[in-house]
Amino acid sequence: MRLVTVAHGTRYAPGNDVARALTAGAGELLGMPAVATYVELAEPLFAEVVATPEPTVVVPLLLSTGYHVRHDLAGTRALGPHPLLASAQAARLQAAGAEPGRPVVMVAAGSTDPLATRDLMLAALHLSAAWGGPVRWATLAGLGRRPAEVVRADDAVSPYLLAPGHFGDRLRAECAAAAVVADPIGAHADVVDLVVERAREQMAARRTA
Repeated sequence: MRLVTVAHGTRYAPGNDVARALTAGAGELLGMPAVATYVELAEPLFAEVVATPEPTVVVPLLLSTGYHVRHDLAGTRALGPHPLLASAQAARLQAAGAEPGRPVVMVAAGSTDPLATRDLMLAALHLSAAWGGPVRWATLAGLGRRPAEVVRADDAVSPYLLAPGHFGDRLRAECAAAAVVADPIGAHADVVDLVVERAREQMAARRTA
């Protein structure tokens, strides 16, 4: 059995490194071979890796329901929303200098899928619980309000993005008015634990099927 994770992929190498670090950490905890793959823009491609006949557990490194989860990875579930992601976001906010309880705007890449909106609303609730303060949300594209409509000067911004890249650059530009802008979630230990949890759920379901 091997673990195969699936990230979107980016031309920005450090963004792809996040997927590799999360995958390596999860594989070590699970005690199994692990490989990070990508839907596009980076290698190895998911479609090519799973074409080989080897028992595989697949965990998407995609935060919300959307096109890739529903079409390219049918039968899987998005990594979020989840309290462990919120815990990692809270840690990034603290590292950026945000005071506990400061109002937060959670900013996601966005999607045209209405189920992604449901996911973002729940993710904001998880972050509010982890942060201990009010959380609003905005998106850079797709459904939802834009940061310019939501972010105020006294807000902290929490990127609902797993890795740096195109959307991370856009977020910083569009949220420049905020008091604090945290880093993307990244290869935080809580996210590694979540990947492990997702993999174990799948393996348990197979044993009882």
